Amino acid sequence: MSTAIDAAERIAERLSKLPGMAAVALGGSWARGTAHEDSDLDLGLYYYPERRFSIAELSELARHLDDRHSSPSQPVPADRGRVPNDLSATSMVVEGLVTPFGEWGPWINGGGWLVVEGRHVDFLYRDLDKVADVVARCSAGQITCDYQIGHPAGFHNHIYMGEVHYCRALHDPGGILRALKRLTAEYPPAMRRAVIDKYLYEARFSTAIADKPAGRSDVHYVAGCMFRAVGCIVQVLFALNRQYFVNEKGSIQTVESFELKPPNFAAQVAAIQGASGETADELAASVKRCRRLVEAVEGLCATS
Repeated sequence: MSTAIDAAERIAERLSKLPGMAAVALGGSWARGTAHEDSDLDLGLYYYPERRFSIAELSELARHLDDRHSSPSQPVPADRGRVPNDLSATSMVVEGLVTPFGEWGPWINGGGWLVVEGRHVDFLYRDLDKVADVVARCSAGQITCDYQIGHPAGFHNHIYMGEVHYCRALHDPGGILRALKRLTAEYPPAMRRAVIDKYLYEARFSTAIADKPAGRSDVHYVAGCMFRAVGCIVQVLFALNRQYFVNEKGSIQTVESFELKPPNFAAQVAAIQGASGETADELAASVKRCRRLVEAVEGLCATS
């Protein structure tokens, strides 16, 4: 029986034939060893911006790989704003399978959704120059967080560090992924300090600014503050335990496996976010629980 890893390797072998495909890597839960049988296959498609692969050629390959074998769409107009330069007026694109470069923003800058051999397969474009720059910046403690669709707690630039650390190179003829992985072999001390300082402060701040809105029964605002505070606490605990963070999904359960964490962490988060309340008293109680959780994490940071 074909395994998910076998399928990933077969797809990567096909992708490797595209000019400009500098590297292909298996990421996500299959790379980290936490996947379920029905988990999506995440494939990182790495390119250099000055010689990137053709979206038209990738689209054609996706059409052949995809179980649905979609027919090409109508020719794409040359002046269609969202279409990259490598698509001419007669280029044929399979709608809904792959995107142009930059379609999903600067961090997840495009990709595709396929079904291959009965498995959901996600393509994620990655600019190698940007990845290398981010690895260097994060190693020096320069961390950022930006808005990114699909990441409700924001896209932290050090997610790239985790992706590189955990990924399994399937096509890496130039050795660039191997070189980057060596740089992420150990969790950088400067990044650890920066993450802890930044997000511990923000967790305190997000909790403090929820007090008055709680008194006004502002459910939406308070719930947002609590979500942000918990998200910041998660960042701190990942860094405290020298573990790379890659996604909000499943992060609370992952923290439960850490050595350094507040007791009953997942249960405390559930009490804060699962039933934050509607009345002023209920919301105030949730804010108080969140503040105690932040204080518990502060105590861990002070002794570790």
